[in-house]
Amino acid sequence: MPYEWHPPAEETQRLHLWPHRSLGQRGFVWFIGLTAILIAVPLAAVIGSQVLWALLPFLGGALWAIWAALRKNGRDRDILEVLTLAPEQISLSRHGPHGRRQDWQANPHWVRVDLHPTGGPVPQYLTLRGANRDVELGAFLTEGERAALAGELRARLAALR
Repeated sequence: MPYEWHPPAEETQRLHLWPHRSLGQRGFVWFIGLTAILIAVPLAAVIGSQVLWALLPFLGGALWAIWAALRKNGRDRDILEVLTLAPEQISLSRHGPHGRRQDWQANPHWVRVDLHPTGGPVPQYLTLRGANRDVELGAFLTEGERAALAGELRARLAALR
């Protein structure tokens, strides 16, 4: 699962959540390399002709577009959500793409974990309600992962109170 509970430090518990990463750095290099080879295979038939020089800019542009799209997708997935549970305060910090950061704090005795089966932007929409505000948690998780996380959060909050 793309979330992990860190070992508790005294009475504080910490949860880290991040999006799935199906294509790592090594996979990215392999994909771009294989794509370049597969794009170059048809060029063998036109080696030595003027057609080769006419096709090269378009094939290079296609390879660059694939590379740029995959890099942008990777940067947009640079998200880390850190949920800290302590007896006196619960806090959520979301480190988003391009250095954006959002913070939320509330008293854990008044925080409610809500799992909305329908009606949210995604099925099994998970929110925390506290300090007169709803905050979304783990929007990038699958439906099953959000449901499992909701159960874990409820149990940990109940033990904290």
